[in-house]
Amino acid sequence: MPSTQDAKLLTTAPILTVKQLSLTLPVTEKVLLHDLSFDLYKGQTLAIVGESGSGKSLTALCLLGLQPPEIKVQGEIILDQKSILHNTAAQWRALRGQKIAMIFQEPMTALDPLQRIGDQIGESLSLIQVPKAERLNHIVALLQQVGLPDDRAFMRRYPHELSGGQRQRVMIAMALALDPDILLADEPTTALDVTLQAQILELIGDLQRKRDLAVILISHDLNLVRRYSHDVLVLKQGHTIEHATTAAVFANPKADYTRQLLHQAFGQPALLPKTTHTLLTLQQFGVTYQVKRALLGPKIAPLQAVAPLDLTLLAGESVGIVGESGSGKTSLALAVARLISSHGTVVLDGQPLHGLNEATLRPLRPQFQIVFQDPFGSLNPRLPLWRIIGEGVERQIKGRQALQAAVRAVLARVELSEEFLHRYPHELSGGQRQRVSLARALMMQPKLLILDEPTSALDRTTQQAMLQLLQRLQADTGMSYLFISHDLAVIRAICHRILVLYHGQVMELQATEDLFRQPKTEYTRALIRAAAYE
Repeated sequence: MPSTQDAKLLTTAPILTVKQLSLTLPVTEKVLLHDLSFDLYKGQTLAIVGESGSGKSLTALCLLGLQPPEIKVQGEIILDQKSILHNTAAQWRALRGQKIAMIFQEPMTALDPLQRIGDQIGESLSLIQVPKAERLNHIVALLQQVGLPDDRAFMRRYPHELSGGQRQRVMIAMALALDPDILLADEPTTALDVTLQAQILELIGDLQRKRDLAVILISHDLNLVRRYSHDVLVLKQGHTIEHATTAAVFANPKADYTRQLLHQAFGQPALLPKTTHTLLTLQQFGVTYQVKRALLGPKIAPLQAVAPLDLTLLAGESVGIVGESGSGKTSLALAVARLISSHGTVVLDGQPLHGLNEATLRPLRPQFQIVFQDPFGSLNPRLPLWRIIGEGVERQIKGRQALQAAVRAVLARVELSEEFLHRYPHELSGGQRQRVSLARALMMQPKLLILDEPTSALDRTTQQAMLQLLQRLQADTGMSYLFISHDLAVIRAICHRILVLYHGQVMELQATEDLFRQPKTEYTRALIRAAAYE
């Protein structure tokens, strides 16, 4: 029985017991999870932490019977005093959603882009044949519980029309639709800014208290784990390293690995060249979206995503862009990359880019490349990695062997071996996929690299390795970075200056350490407090 901060849990029987759970790949005899054991009680939050590949998400999938079919499962899983490990397919379907529900890591991937929000929330209700009128009332109640608009206009929206925080709230509503006893939250806040992270986890905590839910929180963010969990279970390469109360783990970690997770340093930005020139200039640069109105509906004013701003970026310099969800960070990045329309001027290394049509712009695109937030969504799942990375230079490098040799060289630069040449994106970890995305950009030998939340879905150890790689690449090549992130620790490690946005408006632009020492606006101070820097 695990220790817990809540004394009342000791007087009740666990709702879930996992005994010596082991997962093995029979072909290679590789053990993915070794003898995992824990008890989970109603009202308790158990956090599972560890590096990418430690077995966190695989454990959650196994609790729902969703692990890959080729994996051999041993041990015991007991739910409400009944063994469920060897359930039939029909028994698993009856359990999912009604007894155990899951909030997946990436809501944009987990939600169906072709179905309206209301239909997706009500789908599980329709499967158990809840009448339509009653189903609508239940959906309205769920939307109210998770803090979303409960009107029909919102229910008719599609996932791409919602913010990141709204999509995550929809995922929570879907998970709670059948009133489960256990909620599995797999990295539920990785893509959200610090303010939204707190809101989502406070929402889960509030719902937990009202419904007496048991929660398994999978996260690489130890700051959030410390604030929102009762107990912590630390995994490393499938082995249980430590299991104790949250207070005990943070006050006196017993394992060296746990201490390493708690005290990781991301390093400092690469030194700026002594002699440099301006690589990127933005003048009165902004983004406005024309909102379509309904047929015969009232005219809707254009939405200003980024108010006109001025910014210069030196060769070899990194400028960070921070702000809450909806502040205009990604719109600014896409506009600089000439992937959406903008107004104002943008000049790259003396070459004006604004006003150019695609045919004129195409020869200039190798000079500025973008690494997207979700590497799984931005990599073609049907192509091997050598084709993905080399796609941009296929016309310049003739022949398969020559192209593979060039890809092999750039893989080495991002610290991946040549054995990755013939792998596919689904065969990689999150950190490996992001390195492939970076390799694809580096293949073009860019002067400017735009990085949109490149580390948000990675654990702290993988983040550290990724940032160290970016620091080395910048020192070696003199590339400039436009770096977007909601994680101030990441921004501090990679950026020389920081631009703070709020609802599309520039709050301040300062040298990194000046901003942390003396933020000029209350909004910036609030961001720093939320990230536990004060």
